Amino acid sequence: MNHSALLYLLLTIMVFFWSGNYIVGKFALREFPPVLLSGLRVSLAGILMMPVYWWDRGRVGEKWTRGDVPLLLGLGVCGVALNQMFFVVGLSLTSVAHSAIIIGTTPMVVLALAALRGQERITGRKAVGMAVALVGVALLKLLETTPAGARGATWAGDTCVFLAALTFSLFTVYGKAATGRHSTVTVNTFAYVGAALAMAPVTLWQASRFSFARATWVGWSGVFYMAAFPSVLCYLIYYYALSHMQPSRVSAFSYLQPPLVAAMGVVLLNEHVTLGLGVAAAVVLAGVGIAERG
Repeated sequence: MNHSALLYLLLTIMVFFWSGNYIVGKFALREFPPVLLSGLRVSLAGILMMPVYWWDRGRVGEKWTRGDVPLLLGLGVCGVALNQMFFVVGLSLTSVAHSAIIIGTTPMVVLALAALRGQERITGRKAVGMAVALVGVALLKLLETTPAGARGATWAGDTCVFLAALTFSLFTVYGKAATGRHSTVTVNTFAYVGAALAMAPVTLWQASRFSFARATWVGWSGVFYMAAFPSVLCYLIYYYALSHMQPSRVSAFSYLQPPLVAAMGVVLLNEHVTLGLGVAAAVVLAGVGIAERG
């Protein structure tokens, strides 16, 4: 298998686990409050990364500069702590289909930020694609008819999910430079440990108010899945791919999530896919596709 084929295989695995994260997250939220679930997920991910880091640091020579540690820890606070917090809170307030479509706009946000940083150039076709994707997001709110509620969508939930997309985009763009000097394992270890430390006061406060005896194996399995696969494994794949591909091209794989997540939501959560939702999703994905070909 050549290197390009391996990259696309790994990115496909990443998309599958990230898509499952929406469904597993919904089940875990039935037993844990959103903020506590975010803290547990990040803390466990940090613990899981430590032995991988100690194994990797002995075989990879890295050049450290004075600003690297603050950068890596800052990436953790923004791209992990805030990202996971916004995602889980948003997921608790909106449907998995809405969440996936909004996360699907991540390549557009990455492209805009990368252009501001001088990492990429916005062509006419990319600008059109961005505009089309934004129209799709607007249609998502204008055409959606699912009532707000436990299985519906809310403005607050959609806004939180968008903030998750924004913080992850910042993580992607500003982390690009770090991947040139440090291994994928180092970047992710510092990010998750930094995020766990930043969230520790809130996590401990939430834990002191929660009765862990009522959590079942289903809830704990959800926490472990969210920490081990969408967090540790997928972030390792993401940053490995980021060190070999343009940021917008790597993040473009997120546009595969909406149809996969929507199908999982229908089968496993009995969510409804309305005509308005389908139209909005098609417009968003068309916009992302146009931009990617630009």
